[in-house]
Amino acid sequence: MSILIIQILNSLFYASVLFLIAAGLSLIFGVMRIVNMAHGTFYAVGAFATAWLVGRAIAAGVPAGWTFLLIPLGAAAVALLGIIVEPLLLRPFYRRAEEYQLLVTFGLLLILEDVIRFLWGGLPLSADPIMDALPIIRVGGIVYPAYNLVVIGVGIAAALLLWIVIYRTKFGVLLRATSQDRRMASALGLNVGLVYVSAFAIGCFMAGLGGAIIVPTQAAVLGMGIDALILAFVVVVIGGLGSLQGALVGALIVSFVRTAGIQFFPEIELAVLYLIAALVLLVKPTGLFGSA
Repeated sequence: MSILIIQILNSLFYASVLFLIAAGLSLIFGVMRIVNMAHGTFYAVGAFATAWLVGRAIAAGVPAGWTFLLIPLGAAAVALLGIIVEPLLLRPFYRRAEEYQLLVTFGLLLILEDVIRFLWGGLPLSADPIMDALPIIRVGGIVYPAYNLVVIGVGIAAALLLWIVIYRTKFGVLLRATSQDRRMASALGLNVGLVYVSAFAIGCFMAGLGGAIIVPTQAAVLGMGIDALILAFVVVVIGGLGSLQGALVGALIVSFVRTAGIQFFPEIELAVLYLIAALVLLVKPTGLFGSA
């Protein structure tokens, strides 16, 4: 029973991180109709920025417990990067064919990978003090890090907050109106450019937050963004690209299947995920909650 509880907690922990990445990817596509190939690299930037900030804070003598406050700062840095990138690089391609958008975001992925290498080098960075500052709890007869429970709480809070913003605020109405009919929204006087840059910044913040909360448990390494992007695409393929509910359900499915796969059949763990995605596409090409 203790092992089962640990497996469930691990699945929820991983689902929280996956949801943050996939929700940002779905939000950007839902509003702007751009499949952002660089989204995983924004996740990596959030991880590296947070690890670097924590390292500087510890070197300056800041108590380890206070370094937890640097997590949203690392995510905010990624949102600021998104605010710069959207009008300068992406906006000229909105009226172009989808192939151009894929190429420019893929080029951005390569550029950001080199920027990460230039700023932080090729060595892994970690933010262990954040995790070490929280106690270890006991689940039955097995110890479990309290930080993982904090990450689960962050994932739940982010899902609720994002749902409230999209469906219960005036800004959410503007987002949904722009996503449904950009020309009509512009004709009614909405500042579509501001809505787009806001949506892209929020999506980047979500990806950066995913990287920021994962780096205390594992080191930030080059290439981590590619792995995250692949899993995020599996999530949105299963749940439906552009659907917040789909991102949540898809993240839960992928995380529970992957956790069980690592435990029982590690050799084919990724193959099972792709098989599930393929079956969903065969039955419902738009995903479980997506629309045509």
